[in-house]
Amino acid sequence: MKVLLSWLNDYIEIGRPVEEIAEILSDLGLPCEGIQYLDDDAVIDVEVTSNRGDCLSHIGIARELAAATGKELKLPAVKLNESNKDVTEFAGVEIIEPDLCGRYTARIIGGVKVGPSPDWLKKRLEAVGLRSVNNVVDAANYAMMETGQPPHAFDYARIAEGKIIVRKAAAGERLISIDDTTCELNTNMLVIADARGAVAIAGVMGGLHTEVSKTTATILLEDAYFDPVSIRKTSRRLGLPSEAAFRFERTVDIEMVDWASKRTAQLITQAAGGKVARGVLDIYPKKPTQKEVTLRLLRLSNLLGIEIPSEEVVRILSALSFGLQHKDDLIVCSVPSWRSDIYREVDVIEEVARVYGYSKIPTEQKIRIEVVPVDARQKSVKSIGAYLNSCGFYETINVGFVDHSVAELFTGRDANEHLGVRDVSRKSANLLRQTLIGSLLGVLKTNLNAGNLPCRIFEIADTFVPAGEQAGTLPIEMAKLALVCDSNFRDLRGVIEGLIKSIDRDARIVFAPADLVWAQTGAQVIVNGKVIGTAGIVSKAVIQKFDFKDLSPAAAELDFEQLSALQRGAVKVKPIPRFPAIQRDLSIIVDENIRWADIVEAVSKKASGELEDIQFVGIYRGKGIPAGRKSVTLSARFRDEDGTLTHETVDRLQADIVEGLTKSVGAELRTV
Repeated sequence: MKVLLSWLNDYIEIGRPVEEIAEILSDLGLPCEGIQYLDDDAVIDVEVTSNRGDCLSHIGIARELAAATGKELKLPAVKLNESNKDVTEFAGVEIIEPDLCGRYTARIIGGVKVGPSPDWLKKRLEAVGLRSVNNVVDAANYAMMETGQPPHAFDYARIAEGKIIVRKAAAGERLISIDDTTCELNTNMLVIADARGAVAIAGVMGGLHTEVSKTTATILLEDAYFDPVSIRKTSRRLGLPSEAAFRFERTVDIEMVDWASKRTAQLITQAAGGKVARGVLDIYPKKPTQKEVTLRLLRLSNLLGIEIPSEEVVRILSALSFGLQHKDDLIVCSVPSWRSDIYREVDVIEEVARVYGYSKIPTEQKIRIEVVPVDARQKSVKSIGAYLNSCGFYETINVGFVDHSVAELFTGRDANEHLGVRDVSRKSANLLRQTLIGSLLGVLKTNLNAGNLPCRIFEIADTFVPAGEQAGTLPIEMAKLALVCDSNFRDLRGVIEGLIKSIDRDARIVFAPADLVWAQTGAQVIVNGKVIGTAGIVSKAVIQKFDFKDLSPAAAELDFEQLSALQRGAVKVKPIPRFPAIQRDLSIIVDENIRWADIVEAVSKKASGELEDIQFVGIYRGKGIPAGRKSVTLSARFRDEDGTLTHETVDRLQADIVEGLTKSVGAELRTV
């Protein structure tokens, strides 16, 4: 942003050398990139960060200097030379896309004479890098460099029916811009149109057909507020950078649109003559509420490390045009409309610090670093992560928001029962997660598309569930461990059981069948009698949502705090067995509704002390197995600590187990 010193003096009589002004601006966070000295003037090239669109004008820079120096800010007096005709006799405005155009004003200026600009106007514009076009366009550019609000002047005679329509471009629509570029528009781009078609690309550039020329006698003056993201995308997609787009995409002051329009109309009539039709067409569909941020003086002191007197804090914020309500240690700050970058308490603290002076914050030659031991949570995260890594799982870190369809799919609750952000810049995927599984399945889908299989992933993060409808009630925030894999549920269950056993060797783990919203087959994970999570194979609706072809992922979600709180049992060491074991595989035919847990229970009731372990091997359905039944193969390991077992002894033990299975679960021994 180039600032002409003599132009700046119109708004603040700072009375200091240009070098000192540049230094003040640098201290305010607006560093000087260079000074160009003219005959009797100077231009300061100021770097403006992308969040400070309010400083892309001479008035914005003057406002900052006024706050730093205590000098008075003087805004130009605006008085229009109006005709006796009303603006509604000439034009009309319709906003079809209020989310992309928050406000649109239109004024009519008749009787203008387009020609060269006066010298003072040319010199000022050329000094800040803008070429002179004609008196109308130059006056509009002058207003933009003065106020930061980009206007646009249309040749009213070329606006069909005098009707302005703010809408998205139609598919295949074209526009030739004023720089003679043929623009291929798409349906995501916002345009200004009349009854015939598009006449300008909103916030980016006007059309050649309606530009001001020597024959123009009547002006339709536009001043508006456009969605910053929409302008940025359109400008880059079309390769059309402009001073207007540069400001709109950094957010202009929606509340000052009408004042800026008046000022622009005044400048046009001063440079090109004519009169302004009485009144204004001001379409303002969604007037925003004024933001309020609470500042704690104690928090300010703790964050900055210095004590700033409360009177000085109030003076600084008042100088920056914040509305203030001061009570004890709290200051409620009403944020001025042009400060779109202020949202949080820390933003207000930064304002105080930069105006008070970063140089007043003391520095020390030595830096003291306190080494803090790893807390219990960090230890748990590390140990759980290490175990899952050893099982082939990779950790992911996802955004804490999901879209409406995913949120409803995994919780069964609609969007109103989720916490969401109100910020209009996040219009999709704006609901805080109540479960992590949806995000992990999205990661699995990305890896599947890239051919990165097998894929096993996990995440440890917080979930947020509304606590109630009462205002001020904080949500229930719970840390969860979620796992997703492209293999079968048996593998996932083994990983979960192994993880729990790595924490508590004596843990009693049960997978109890449960109906889950997101699973076709689900279970509760119960440890030592407490439910600590859920697991299952994702439902057909989930598979369809993520387009998993020929894949049925398994997923689980555990309460991280309960998992971490499990008691780590003492390590018990026993000697390596002296005598060999005998392994026996059994295939039994049981009804479909018989669970593995039922089989294990039946075996345990009849098993003797020689049964060391029992493992699931597989399930078979098909030829030779009656309908409604299945063949389950299990492996039993026998060992005697006092001597070598004989096969005859194991035959008797096996027979007892088969008898118990027959009585308890109606099993039949399958023979080939």
